[in-house]
Amino acid sequence: MLVDDLGRIGLFEGLTRDQLAELVTGSTEVRFEPGVDLFREGELADHWWVLIDGAMNLVRHVGLEDTVVRRWDVPGQWAGGFRAFDEHGIYLATARGVTAGRVLRVPAGVLRDRLNDWFPLGRHLIEGLYSTARSIESTARQRESLVTLGKLAAGLAHEINNPAAAAARAVDALDTACQTLLSSLTQLAGGEISARQFAALDTLRREAEHQAVVQDPLALADQEDALSTWLTRHGIAREWAIAPPLAGAGIDVAWCERAAGVLQGPALEAGLEWVAGTFSAAVLLSDLKETIRRISGLVAAVTSYSQMDRASVQRINVTDGLESTLVMLGHKVGDDVSVVRDYGAGVPEVEAYAGELNQVWTNLIDNAIDAMDGAGTLLLATRAAGDYVVIEIGDTGPGMPPEVAARAFDPFFTTKDASKGAGLGLDIAQRIVVERHGGTITIDSRPGKTVLRVHVPVRRPRPEKG
Repeated sequence: MLVDDLGRIGLFEGLTRDQLAELVTGSTEVRFEPGVDLFREGELADHWWVLIDGAMNLVRHVGLEDTVVRRWDVPGQWAGGFRAFDEHGIYLATARGVTAGRVLRVPAGVLRDRLNDWFPLGRHLIEGLYSTARSIESTARQRESLVTLGKLAAGLAHEINNPAAAAARAVDALDTACQTLLSSLTQLAGGEISARQFAALDTLRREAEHQAVVQDPLALADQEDALSTWLTRHGIAREWAIAPPLAGAGIDVAWCERAAGVLQGPALEAGLEWVAGTFSAAVLLSDLKETIRRISGLVAAVTSYSQMDRASVQRINVTDGLESTLVMLGHKVGDDVSVVRDYGAGVPEVEAYAGELNQVWTNLIDNAIDAMDGAGTLLLATRAAGDYVVIEIGDTGPGMPPEVAARAFDPFFTTKDASKGAGLGLDIAQRIVVERHGGTITIDSRPGKTVLRVHVPVRRPRPEKG
């Protein structure tokens, strides 16, 4: 009976009844029920499994959940048996029953013996193909991952280095400003000024805080010169240290005349130095807050990009992913690249593997910048289209020739040197969009305008249930 069942399956076309009987000898017919696992991802692939009837799902564990990567519902579909060709071969997914059905379980040794007897050259070809493909895939993926990681790490280091260096400079300058404040207060106390005089000076300082600050560099330089002249005329020895912060705060000569009416002699220099020190400290604190805010923003962008603190499938705003990817690639988006954002209003969130979509945006944006040779216009656009969200990433580069665009999604296809590239092929981007999210990705290219258009469904397709 089992031999008759196998004879009706196209996979075994060309085998004689005796050959099918040999295959069945040493093999086992296994019945399965919905929800039952026949083999599990990561285990040694000791058996070759051939579907006779029924339906199963191949499931892979991705992130925090199981994802259906393929459905078996056609007799003759098969998996496993890799140890017939490679002693380290493992199952790439878990086979889980959807309906009741049957499979033929063939030990890898039996499969190897039958191939040796019936078609020895075929076994050697399969063995060589399996070994070569696995080696190429492993090496290519490892290199791609390292290149991508290296680029992102270098870019992030560059982005963080600037605000970190600015923060270090601000801290050093703030230390100096605080020392000056303490020194000037000591001098004021030594000058035995009255509490009323100090209060009057502080009132003048607070008034200056609300004055309009000079923004024009030339006007600011002229104001510094005027203040330096006035300070020198009044015997202020450290005019070079006092004039710049006073001018930066919008203080003019008239204000200094009022201060001279409150303090005289050595107390005037100490008082003006104290006022200048308060303004310097305030500016430095503001700078320090901005640099810390910038670093915090970068950390938030990295967290958003990597989705380290999020569930694998989640409802996301694709705009957030595009923006965090721009931050990660900030070192490549130089002054010669103009970023045009055309984010549509009312674009819904989508159910997606956010980290994987961010990999797609990384690839497409990186390729767009490379296509423009670092100079041009980068377009990022989103809009709602029925049950889909459309994401467009465009560039003003020379465009793709038709023969290149036709092969752009082929595995391992590239027009770049080995030292270049995004580290994530368009074939993988297509798999993420199409197979993982049920969407589409297309290319519209002509000289001066290339657009990669991605359609992502608002709701991910649910696996069918038998």
